Amino acid sequence: MESMVGIKDVARQAGVSVGTVSNVINRPDLVSEETRTRVQSVINKLGYIRSESARQLRAGASRIVALLVLDMGNPFFVDVAKGAERAARQSGLGVMVCNSAQSTSEEVEYLSLFAEQRVRGVLVTPADPTGRSLDALRRQRIPYVLVDRVSADAAACSVSVDDVVGGRLAAQHLIAAGHTSLVYVGGPRDLPQVRDRRAGALAALQEAGLPPEALTEISADRLDVSAGRDAGARLLGLAPRPTAVFCANDLLALGVL
Repeated sequence: MESMVGIKDVARQAGVSVGTVSNVINRPDLVSEETRTRVQSVINKLGYIRSESARQLRAGASRIVALLVLDMGNPFFVDVAKGAERAARQSGLGVMVCNSAQSTSEEVEYLSLFAEQRVRGVLVTPADPTGRSLDALRRQRIPYVLVDRVSADAAACSVSVDDVVGGRLAAQHLIAAGHTSLVYVGGPRDLPQVRDRRAGALAALQEAGLPPEALTEISADRLDVSAGRDAGARLLGLAPRPTAVFCANDLLALGVL
């Protein structure tokens, strides 16, 4: 087995100091073009790759931002990951994407791992509504931002959607199309966005002079395609059958369709 090439090997082969090699890698503007070219040639020849973990220990900061989502099968979180990656790259950072699968225990494990790795920061859509899983980040003073969630903690940062307005817009669209009997396919009642979108739809009905009974609710235990299929089957069994349906998320809608 070949031994790993180190920075001392590069320095010896290029005939420069270890500090010069370090400058070529980290602060190339401090090194003459001739020396920089010679050292880079040796780096390429020997296949030297710097140890990122060692660099982080010296610098005290990681170049990785962690993103923990609920379900990478959900197109919403795919778009979130793309946006995070694009913004991080502009700052010379990378993004590590992990999937909690809506499991509180897996979320705790991932967040502990992020704390151990001293990541630069964490973007998280928490599976644990209590926020206790974030304690590992707080203890290590690793900054975090809640994505698609609002925290009761005034000190916590979050980026979220106004789901009440979203529910109102969805119902207003259906009402404007002439529908007066709607179905809301929601998810678990403990999810704020499910409750808020329902509240928005009810507000739209009230504004249109329609009674709350104009909205029939079918609850799903998950926000995925399979749960949407089950809800769709129940919807078809309703009598009288409503003429329009509003789903709490895209995956439910795909299943209903």
